Amino acid sequence: MIDQLYILPILLFSVIIHEIAHGWTALILGDPTAKMMGRLTLNPIPHIDLVGSIIVPLFSLIAAGSVFIAWAKPVPVNPRNFAQYRRDDILVSVAGPASNIIVAFICSIVVILLAMANKSVGAWDSPIAEQAMVFLLRMFYGGVYLNIVLAVFNLIPVPPLDGSHVLASLLPGKVATAYARIGFAGIFVILFLMRVPVFSDAFQGIISGLFHPFRTLIEYFL
Repeated sequence: MIDQLYILPILLFSVIIHEIAHGWTALILGDPTAKMMGRLTLNPIPHIDLVGSIIVPLFSLIAAGSVFIAWAKPVPVNPRNFAQYRRDDILVSVAGPASNIIVAFICSIVVILLAMANKSVGAWDSPIAEQAMVFLLRMFYGGVYLNIVLAVFNLIPVPPLDGSHVLASLLPGKVATAYARIGFAGIFVILFLMRVPVFSDAFQGIISGLFHPFRTLIEYFL
């Protein structure tokens, strides 16, 4: 379990960026709710969700030895402030997963720069410095894969994930309302789907396909 702790800092940062992206996009589209509530900040305290940011990651770390799924407290959004409700709701929803893809790219660049710096230094005089470099390389390389998982996971069209907002915005009014009422209970649907081989294989296939160009980029420069 201790060997997997390197992923927790980048995990917390990634889910916070995800929520900030929602709030920032909503602000651009006319809804200042997240800004007024102090949620457009990198300070983790306003974003931490007891279950999604602490309990779920620690439980999965203890139970499975790894952690890839977590979430921060959702940013408040008032769709009544949007000029075009359906379009703007979709844009706000996809902003979170899009931010994770951007963070994955940034992590790739950091891995390349750290690896180049590590090569130029050669043997480290201090074991602590060497261990710190290994920790950073593992964290940012893990951050590439982690953020792709977060992006794909959040686009699953089941409430309360971002993909459900996209689908709801495309459905007729009454159908969308009934669909949205699934709410947090949709988590149980997702857990069930993850145990269905066809769904889980497709999920992993999409993640692998998206991860491939990032891995290729890193390997190209190293």
